[in-house]
Amino acid sequence: MAAQSRHQKWHNQPMSFHPLSSEPATASSPLPKRADIRPRDVEACYAHLVDVLDGEVDRTTGTRARYSTDAGNYRVPPQFVVFPRSTEDVLAVCEASRRFSIPLTNRGGGTSCAGNACGPGIVIDFSRHLNRVLSIDPQARTAVVEPGCVESTLQEAARKYGLRFGPDPSSQNRATIGGMVGNNACGPHATAWGRTSDNIVSLDVIDGRGRRFTASTSHSDLSQVPGLDTLIDSNLALIRTELGRFGRQVSGYSLEHLTPEKHRNLAAMLVGTEGTLTTIVSITVKLVEIPRAPVLVALGYPDMIAAADDVPTILRCEPLAVEGMDSRLVDVVRAHRGPGAVPALPKGDGWLMCEVSAGSEEESLAQARRLAAASHAVDAAVYPPGDDATRLWRIRADGAGLGGRTPPSETSATGEQAWPGFEDAAVPPDRLGAYLRDFTALMDEYDIDGLLYGHFGDGCVHVRLNMPLETGAGVAHSRRFLEEAAQVCARHGGSVSGEHGDGRARTELLRFMYSPELIDLFNNVKALFDPDDLLNPGVLASPTNQIDKLDDFLRRPRARSLPAAGGFAFGEDHGDFTQAVHRCTGVGKCRATIDGTFMCPSWKASHLEKDVTRGRARTLQDAANGQLIQSITSPEVLEALDLCLSCKACSSDCPAGVDMARYRSEVFFRKYRGRLRPLSHYALGRLPLWTGLSARIPGASALTNAVMGVDAIRRAAFALLGMDARRPMPALQSGTFQRWARRRHLVADAPPSAVPSSAERLAETASPASSSASEARRFAVVWADSFSQTLDDRGARATVAVLRQNGFEVIIPPHACCGLTWITTGQLTGAKKKLTALLDVLAPFAVAGIPIVGVEPSCTAVLRDDLLDLLPDDRRSVPVSRAVHTLAEVLATVPKEERVLPDLHGTTIVAQPHCHHHSVMTWSADRALLDSLGATVVQLDGCCGLAGNFGMEKGHYDMSVEVARTSLLPALNAYPDAVYLADGFSCRTQAQQLADRGGMHLASLLASQI
Repeated sequence: MAAQSRHQKWHNQPMSFHPLSSEPATASSPLPKRADIRPRDVEACYAHLVDVLDGEVDRTTGTRARYSTDAGNYRVPPQFVVFPRSTEDVLAVCEASRRFSIPLTNRGGGTSCAGNACGPGIVIDFSRHLNRVLSIDPQARTAVVEPGCVESTLQEAARKYGLRFGPDPSSQNRATIGGMVGNNACGPHATAWGRTSDNIVSLDVIDGRGRRFTASTSHSDLSQVPGLDTLIDSNLALIRTELGRFGRQVSGYSLEHLTPEKHRNLAAMLVGTEGTLTTIVSITVKLVEIPRAPVLVALGYPDMIAAADDVPTILRCEPLAVEGMDSRLVDVVRAHRGPGAVPALPKGDGWLMCEVSAGSEEESLAQARRLAAASHAVDAAVYPPGDDATRLWRIRADGAGLGGRTPPSETSATGEQAWPGFEDAAVPPDRLGAYLRDFTALMDEYDIDGLLYGHFGDGCVHVRLNMPLETGAGVAHSRRFLEEAAQVCARHGGSVSGEHGDGRARTELLRFMYSPELIDLFNNVKALFDPDDLLNPGVLASPTNQIDKLDDFLRRPRARSLPAAGGFAFGEDHGDFTQAVHRCTGVGKCRATIDGTFMCPSWKASHLEKDVTRGRARTLQDAANGQLIQSITSPEVLEALDLCLSCKACSSDCPAGVDMARYRSEVFFRKYRGRLRPLSHYALGRLPLWTGLSARIPGASALTNAVMGVDAIRRAAFALLGMDARRPMPALQSGTFQRWARRRHLVADAPPSAVPSSAERLAETASPASSSASEARRFAVVWADSFSQTLDDRGARATVAVLRQNGFEVIIPPHACCGLTWITTGQLTGAKKKLTALLDVLAPFAVAGIPIVGVEPSCTAVLRDDLLDLLPDDRRSVPVSRAVHTLAEVLATVPKEERVLPDLHGTTIVAQPHCHHHSVMTWSADRALLDSLGATVVQLDGCCGLAGNFGMEKGHYDMSVEVARTSLLPALNAYPDAVYLADGFSCRTQAQQLADRGGMHLASLLASQI
């Protein structure tokens, strides 16, 4: 079925709604039966907790909306969210839950994929305060952590002892240890070191009756939960028959750990219970040695099924990890990040990525070659420790986000949204190939697509599926598919969850895995720990068997369509703003600190969920729902977007392609269309108008600089215009770059006759050096944006000098603005007018095959990116976008023997890539150029914090400074004598104002040294 027809088929089907959740349910599925939570109990509980806790208790609408979902498909708004600061706070919350009969759900990083970490009562977020490594014992190889400790924090603390925590899910740089315990997380290295349950020493917990105890692996005492030993012993045959059949069988309660032969291991059994039996206070974990010399070997196969068939052979070679990766996943990376993002891979359309380690790198390489020789792969490649291996592991780590959309196809040029729900089923590894044959055949039968990858060494398959969840009929279709998928998995001896837990997505599917007797046993175990069903109710088990169905509480069907309204077209999302904001699947990479990424600067400064890309996307998604947040322009939405710097880092760093800068502009456009705007939108959003006047009127800039140099006047003016009075005002320039260029006869209205026009040629190639007509004479257009025209034209002048020195005949077109400041403030009608006028100027050069060199990165990025979605119907948009390049990109086309560039050996450079440069063009060409010239480059991987108008506006100064403190200011302090390189006017301004450090444009650096 074609993508378009699928949307038509499932369109406008009737839905029914449950009053507690305001959620849709299909007509064929039973509605939830859970009793309503009484408002008076909520009020009393809230007042009590505010009075007794040191931590925060938040019941604002925005917070409830953001915590109503995790990384799964479900929306269950809590009554309020608690951020405990101590163990005593956690004890008080648990006591209040029982006293007032309010359900309690525990949450770590919110990266659970199955609706495990959202609930209707109290949600505890452990990650804000209870996130420490409490101790490490290197001799015993153990560590004690708080439940909100992010795994990468533990890994960093243990690394100094040569140790690490074994399990390592792809979300380890934002997932918490408590969350990993809740879901029994595994990751690639479970092949070597096992699941989380295999790496726990003890758990300090509180159960649903209020009993606090330590569950330990070192003794076999079940008396802490009266009746548990009797219940287990009376069902040993059932447990031994149905549970513990293979390593990744984590669905349901892992009661096999409580058998005599497993030494009554209560700690291991509580792992994977998803907060339904206990609340965790602290965790003691085992540590393992860090591999000394890990080597990666990639094995190429005709397809993923052939790769799966070879897993048993590979396992005999005892690898540390065996990961499966589909060629379509790699294609998505290439399309998203460019061809250079993927190292050369062996031939094939499916790969196994196998890690091995021995005593030395030479021994590891030898082991890798033996593994490759033993395999049935058609090709193989070995990657020693280094950039290539790191990049391949990063592709695999980003799988959940990259798989959030299906690849482009004949029926859908932009791909379709893909969802979790059956994203981590597992089978015994020797059944993996057969299982994939049946599962993919089922996908074809239901016309459901997804990118396959996963922990093939453990038989665990990850796939996000483009199930049609927008409508009632689509949900019913998806339900039938999931039920059959569960049966296929069960026929192969598998588990519907292999590491993510069952949650709301798969609890109902346990009936296909287990007998009614075992389901009853799960419910009886739940009754012993939590008889009132207050701990994460509806998930895994219930004393009254009132579990949530897989199509209860779904988030997407309730969302209202928000068609394009004259702002951005959202062409990649079928012209629907709602589909665009649902790109965020909640995997939470924006919450992580990863070298080389810029996302998300405000989160790095505040660590508040409202200030991270995911939190903003969840706010927008809830506004599309319209139940808590009424509309896309509600105050809660504006609050969430207020501290977004519009850096666009998420557009490249987010594996799902979320572009919060674009969403922010669209919301402002819809909010203020036809209405009076904040004065800062007129002052800063139309800045090129005002600076253009001051630069062109003789004496105006000098007078303005003098007047605004008086502190009292500047403060009063800034306060009136909605700007922060603590900000100095950048000096205005007298005269324009255009006037300078005209005096040198560089300005031209049209391409020179030596370069014939050829739109078709340019449409087929993006290379600025590809035009055969320019072989004899090399031309380049230098497009000076409004910042380079009227505020600081040194970079533009230097760009002209460097290009001419390297053999280009430089052309300066008539000045035209790209509308950047109009875009960032949501004045999109005005921005389109600016861009249309700019196309009039630049299109003749673009279709003639002449490269257009931008000066200011943010403005260059507008033409490479935003132009295509703001003016998609203008035939000139694509040629102009393809013709626009950075200086470094154009210089890369000049043969090395012809380049005239300085020797920068001995020069240390602190380089601040502009956020838009990093996100849209990538800074790789600049880095390669500087490296080739011998410079020592300290490359920053964070925003400067000024971000155009953001840091100038009232209410943003403190955030602007905090962002600068995360990367920029420490680097400038650490390298006081280095050259500060920053192409962005905002970046140079921020460094000047906060560190009294002047910056240089790349062109200025190159020109000054020639």
